[in-house]
This record gives sequence, structure tokens and C-alpha cells, in this order.
Amino acid sequence: MKTLLRIFVLLCSISLTAQDTYLHCGKLVDTKSGKILKKKTIIISGNKIKSVESGFIESSNNEDLIIDLKSKTVMPGLIDMHVHIEGETNPKSYLEDYTLNDADVAYNSVNYANITLMSGFTTVRDLGGSGVNVSLRNAINAGKITGPRIFTAEKALATTGGHADPTNGAKRSLIGNPGPKEGVVNGIEDAKKAVRQRYKNGADLIKITATGGVLSVAKSSQNPQFTVEEIKAICDTAADYGFHVAAHAHGDEGMQRAILGGVKTIEHGTLMSEETMELMKKHDVYLVPTITAGKFVSDKAKIDGYYPEIIVPKALNIGPKIQEMFGRAYKAGVGIAFGTDAAVFYHGDNGKEFGYMVEAGMPEMEALQSATLTNAMLLKMENEIGQIKPGFLADIIAVDEDPIKNISTMENVTFVMKEGVVYKK
Repeated sequence: MKTLLRIFVLLCSISLTAQDTYLHCGKLVDTKSGKILKKKTIIISGNKIKSVESGFIESSNNEDLIIDLKSKTVMPGLIDMHVHIEGETNPKSYLEDYTLNDADVAYNSVNYANITLMSGFTTVRDLGGSGVNVSLRNAINAGKITGPRIFTAEKALATTGGHADPTNGAKRSLIGNPGPKEGVVNGIEDAKKAVRQRYKNGADLIKITATGGVLSVAKSSQNPQFTVEEIKAICDTAADYGFHVAAHAHGDEGMQRAILGGVKTIEHGTLMSEETMELMKKHDVYLVPTITAGKFVSDKAKIDGYYPEIIVPKALNIGPKIQEMFGRAYKAGVGIAFGTDAAVFYHGDNGKEFGYMVEAGMPEMEALQSATLTNAMLLKMENEIGQIKPGFLADIIAVDEDPIKNISTMENVTFVMKEGVVYKK
């Protein structure tokens, strides 16, 4: 009897693992060739793509699942290289730094993670939070909660008083003297220690704030805030741990220091000069433009009380300039990596970035490739995500219209699969 029971369990497990999923796709975005293919069937086995076939293939196995996407345009899951998934903009967000516990932040982040995935972003790079982002990543990877695949910088690195100094805006009795443990760097030894602390805390990469920021409670949004030597120490140490380095930067001098110091991406890049664009091309550094965030902060800065007074002039000055800079950088041949700065605006609106990129002169297909092929390469996952190809992870989304004809369709993703599991249908 026991032997028969074991055979029955074995047969059941074989039946379950043998089940494949067939996606009948009306249109399919081939990110590698840059073409839209018609009438394709994607066959998925487990968490990976088994094959891509011409026509609408039927399965001979009654256990297989067939999903009808014949009226949709199907493409690889999207990758956003700049989000902050722990929080979200609101008029009380600066007070929340002092009123929310880590548990509150964690519960909020679960919702934001789910919204992000349902918007078609199956992979994101979280560029700085309190450290809850590490636990969030781990919980998603363990299947405990729903969300995108996360690569996290844990806590962004700042200089004393600089953008991402966690005590900016606090009363003097609370300021203290934060150092490398808290992500504050002053000197080469601090730089090395801060990177090693991020490794110890579970980060996947490093983010620095190479210039002032718009939303920090500090006067300047553009002054350089690290020396080249400090940045080089950060990048060299990061390389020891297999990390790349992302640099928040609005001011041109800070960008140049970051590029010479060895960073891989420049975030925002608002006041970038032609000289800096040439430097980026020379050193193979990519721009993550975050146009959506720029537009959002400039709009909200016009609402009395939405931001602290010190932030308003910075938002009105910097925000409107990002899209125009992006257009020049694209035309100059700077590498573009899709990223939005979600949390500065509302999670789930990430897809608006595509329209702004196209509006500034980037062709629709190249915008899609920046959020798939390019970002997969930067994350060193070019053989796993970013394409619909046999052997790749089954991260697949669909939209109602052809994005080459109507890029705004990217704002309404109607089907989401991550690693072979359907989350939105």
C-alpha cells in the first residue's frame, strides 16, 4: 500500500511539473531585433521560456494552460533602474521620517511593490531607503509577498549635510554626527567603510549623491558634494564586492567628478553639458533621466505647503529642465537607461516615462529597448531577462495597443507574468 501511495504522489508531481503555459500573442515585441512580430506562441515551462513559435500553437496535453493574448502586444517585463520602493510622495512625507517605525515603512512598501509589479515592471533598482528595502527584496525572492525583482542600494551614500544625509532638516539636538554606518562619508577611509557597511547590510549595488538634491532639506540642488578621490575610493571598493555605482547628480561639475571616479550611471543629469556628454560616452557611463519625477516636482512646487519652503525654488528650477537635457543627451549618443525615480511621484505611474522620452526625440522602440535590453545588460542579467527568448526567465507583459503606434499604452499594462507566474490577467 505504501509503495502504491509513493507511486501516486510521484505521478502527481510529474503531472504538475510537466504543465506548460502557452501564450497566444497577437503582436510580440522582439527587443533584440527591434521589430514587432505577429501571431506568435510563447511556450513556458516552469519559470522559463521554453520556445517561441510562429502561429497560434495548440497543446496536445490537456494539463497545459493556454492564455489568449491575440488582441494584445506582448513584450518582456520592464526594468526600472531608479525607484524608491519604501515610500511615496505626500505633503507629510518629511514628518514621516520621525513618525513612522520600520514596521510602518515595511507594510507600506509591500503595497508599493505590488503596484510596481502590476504596472509591468518585473525588475527594479531601488536607489536608497532605510534598509527595509533589503528585507523587502528578500521577502519577494522567498515568495512571501508579491513584487518585482529588486536590486537595492540599501542606504544611499552622502557627505555631511549633503543630499541623503539622513539628519538634514532635523533640529540640532537630533543631528548628531552620522558616519559611514549611516551612509555619510567624509574622506577616503569613510568611503571604503561605507561601501563595506552596505555589503554587510545586504546591498546589491552602491548609490552616491554626487551633487545636492531637489528634495533634500538643504539649499543647493547642484553643488558637487564628493571629491574625485572619495568617489574613486567608493567605486574601487564597490568593484571588490561586485557592485556597480549609481550617482545622483544635477550639477555638471559633480557629474564629471562621478564619471572620472568610476560610476556606471548618472541619475537625473539635469544640467549636463556637452563636455560631460562626451565624457560619458568615453567612459561608457549611462544616463538614467527620470523625466517623470522632474515634471512632478515642478508641478507640486506650485502648491502651497506641499514641500518645505527651501525645496520650492529648487523644484521650480530643476524639474522642468530634465526632459530638454535628455533630448540633447540622446541626440549626442549618450547611452540611455530607463529609470523614473518612482516615489518622487506616485508608484504605478512609471509608464509615463516612455511618453516623455518619445516626446523628447527618442523613437518608441529604442525607449522600450532602454527598459529591457539596456537595463538587463547593466544589471548583468542580459542572458536571463530583457528578451522573450528560449532559456530566459518568463517575465512577460502585455498592453492593449501597439506601443510603436501609441506609446501611451505603456501606462496601462493589462497582463503581467513574472517567472512563469501570472499576476495580472
